[in-house]
Amino acid sequence: MNVEPRTREFDAGASASAGPDKAALEAGIVAARDALLQHRKSDGHWVFELEADATIPAEYVLLRHYLDEPVLSELEAKIAVYLRRIQCDHDGWALFHGGDFDMSASVKAYFALKMIGDSVDAPHMVRARKAILARGGASRSNVFTRILLALYGVLSWRAVPVMPIEIMLLPRWFPFHLTKISYWARTVIVPLLVLMLKKPQAKNRLGISIEELFVEKDLQAIGTLPKAPHQKTSWFVFFTVVDKGLRLVDPLFPKGTRDKAVAKAVAFTTERLNGEDGLGAIYPAMANSVMMYAVLGYPAEHPSRAIARKSIEKLLVIKDDEAYCQPCVSPIWDTALAAHAVIEAGGEAAHAAAKQALDWLKPMQVLDVEGDWIEKRPGVRPGGWAFQYANPHYPDLDDTAVVVMAMDRARALGSGNSYDESIARGREWLLGLQSRDGGWAAFDADNLEYYLNNIPFADHGALLDPPTDDVTARCVSMLAQLGETQANSPAMKAGVDYLRRTQMADGSWFGRWGVNYIYGTWSVLCALNAAGVDHNDPMLRKAVEWLVKIQNSDGGWGEDGNSYKLDYRGYERADSTVSQTSWATLALMAAGEVDHLATQRGMRYLLQTQAENGLWDEQAYTGGGFPRVFYLRYHGYSKFFPLWALARYRNLRDSNSRLVGVGM
Repeated sequence: MNVEPRTREFDAGASASAGPDKAALEAGIVAARDALLQHRKSDGHWVFELEADATIPAEYVLLRHYLDEPVLSELEAKIAVYLRRIQCDHDGWALFHGGDFDMSASVKAYFALKMIGDSVDAPHMVRARKAILARGGASRSNVFTRILLALYGVLSWRAVPVMPIEIMLLPRWFPFHLTKISYWARTVIVPLLVLMLKKPQAKNRLGISIEELFVEKDLQAIGTLPKAPHQKTSWFVFFTVVDKGLRLVDPLFPKGTRDKAVAKAVAFTTERLNGEDGLGAIYPAMANSVMMYAVLGYPAEHPSRAIARKSIEKLLVIKDDEAYCQPCVSPIWDTALAAHAVIEAGGEAAHAAAKQALDWLKPMQVLDVEGDWIEKRPGVRPGGWAFQYANPHYPDLDDTAVVVMAMDRARALGSGNSYDESIARGREWLLGLQSRDGGWAAFDADNLEYYLNNIPFADHGALLDPPTDDVTARCVSMLAQLGETQANSPAMKAGVDYLRRTQMADGSWFGRWGVNYIYGTWSVLCALNAAGVDHNDPMLRKAVEWLVKIQNSDGGWGEDGNSYKLDYRGYERADSTVSQTSWATLALMAAGEVDHLATQRGMRYLLQTQAENGLWDEQAYTGGGFPRVFYLRYHGYSKFFPLWALARYRNLRDSNSRLVGVGM
């Protein structure tokens, strides 16, 4: 529900350089803090909606029809309302709010709406079809959309790159191996290999197809994908030749070997089913696992298939008038960040809420499962937190660092030693996952086989999980907050050196998991401050200058998903958002710029956009999934980041020191 911003009264005679009125600032903080506390679950944790683009709800509808499940007319009608609402002015569907036309999202949304029962002659369908055809038609879709269309018989499997099931049996030294790709690619690909071997056809009882979205007359003659923009010609040509060779020899693979590979894929999937939280706890992997069990003849009531199918239902967000399917859920991330915000806001009730939230987080730490990361780091003890309620094979460094920092802050508030062991194990695991270049990735160490992004299957360019500026910064922040320094910690020094190397020419840093350079710059400035880097260091000065330069005239900051384009040549202005304004002001304060005009204007922007309910409403997608492919709207970002920034500003302005004394 959109909430109209309330108008706060400021002294009309105040100069433009004045910070917000003290009473207004305090009122805004109290209202935001109390409202955020009301969003807790009964056990004290927070979890907010996590929204992607049209592809996930569209795929959910198509999955049900693929499996010939009973038609849930009321649910489908609500999903249709959602899909129609997010259709863009360019008549197709985008990957983020206000984004450009995306072929795959548009094809899937159209297909789902037609499956639900929308007439092809309905105005919104006519507009969508024209937009798709005007851009070359549905054959311009990405590899995952082509696979879906092959499962529905719209395209032949010739239109999909070959991925033989024997991949499951390859030795680790082989150029392509499951340990050499990211966790999300691994969990999606393994059950998909079975589907690509068996080549099943959707039940599709309604007989719905979308031939009208193609400009080609013979859809079965459509061949493999062209080279993606990120792919190098030499590598792509090489892998294309390999693909053609595999098509020739594929029928010749021995049945015994093939059966052994299928069994290994099933064992991999079943071991990681993760109960009702699903394979990898992400929708694409979960859906593929269900279809894998189905094509192998597992009945719907078989425990593995049944629980895999149930995990998908838990991703649905069903409201009075519309519904959609989330790509995953974010309770650990939301809870840890919200705990930081309420600790910053202060007050007895807030501190009690943070303590309850951290007590909820404590048993979520993965201490007894050696996840896939162990392949690159044998001997390292588990100790991380996942992003979702449960995902023990795939904890991540970012969540772990944020949780540990929150627990450490709680210790300073008098929580005693109840978190000491959790903090120690988290730190130990995080140090064990540092990559050899000094950086940290999200889930693995040394996932640096960049050539794999050139295989035909990797047209999305997101096959790997290499170290990134934002995650590295978070890990440096955590180590620094726990008392390590560049002088006594080789790991931290290597992390700071990594960040020095990766600063952009304009002074910013790349944000892999948040949009984008504002997010990365916030993350890094927090880390450098915590690591004791002098605020007059040219690296920090250059970053501050960049943030000040890109501030919007309304006092806020904004950036959208177009900043991930391959030909990025520098910041392009976008509408202000409250989450990005919060990151920018938190970054400036970390760099010692509490009293800077830009910081003060940012505070005023946050207060002026606060709604009567104490919170903020933000339509923008400021979360990162996969650059240029998948973006996220964290519904919690506009609820806890502005509170965090306002409270940080108040705390620093009212203190004798302007120094941020924590990691983030």
